[in-house]
Amino acid sequence: MELRLDYMKVQPESFQTLLKLEGYVKKSGLDHKLLELIKIRASQINGCAFCLDMHTKDALAMGETTQRLFLLNAWREAPFYTEAERAALALTEAVTKISDAGVPQELYEQVRKHFDEGQYVNLIMAINAINSWNRMAISTGMVPGEYQPAVSK
Repeated sequence: MELRLDYMKVQPESFQTLLKLEGYVKKSGLDHKLLELIKIRASQINGCAFCLDMHTKDALAMGETTQRLFLLNAWREAPFYTEAERAALALTEAVTKISDAGVPQELYEQVRKHFDEGQYVNLIMAINAINSWNRMAISTGMVPGEYQPAVSK
């Protein structure tokens, strides 16, 4: 794949809009490692190589283990995730593939066992943010490989 266009240069306001949403998510109080798992899982579903490259590197820089990253696509079968992470990952899948079955009541209740109302909204915002980033990256042909994390967080 090659870059089709640099949307950040063509429409800088579009990039700034997504950055604003990302800023909200970062300040939401949700665990940053959990946010990276959400970003990686949604990017796996959407097939966004650019975002997978970025967020696996960010997760590693934060101290995430390679084992958990390697097994994220099979999180249901792997014993390395907390119940709260499992609930968030299930929600990530449901929201990312919203047209399949929506977000069933049972899933909502499972997530709410671990996250309060405000955190639930923030999870939805985080999932929406990465889905937007994925769609921009895929649609404009962003190429993975060059991204380097700024500093370990």
